[in-house]
Amino acid sequence: MSIRTHRVEIDRIDRALVKLLNRRARHSLAIGRMKARAGMPLFHRQREQQIAHNVRHANRGPLPDKNIQHMFEEILRATRAAVRRALRAERRAASKARGWKR
Repeated sequence: MSIRTHRVEIDRIDRALVKLLNRRARHSLAIGRMKARAGMPLFHRQREQQIAHNVRHANRGPLPDKNIQHMFEEILRATRAAVRRALRAERRAASKARGWKR
């Protein structure tokens, strides 16, 4: 395989990763909405530890476990921030809508 062929494949994989990360984030947001409605804490350290264990267990290399875990820690940070932003925006919109009805 040529360098160009490898790069084309990397670009294809990168696009697939972006789609999967956004799909994952949509599921996290749906869970966040359910938890918010139920008055539950949005995030649990124990669940994040379980995710870390799962990704280490799934890793078959060549990337070391610590690098995979670091990437998922960043994914979790970004997802937590996105869920918080979305829920705040939804609360503001709901509050405005209630205010307009008065």
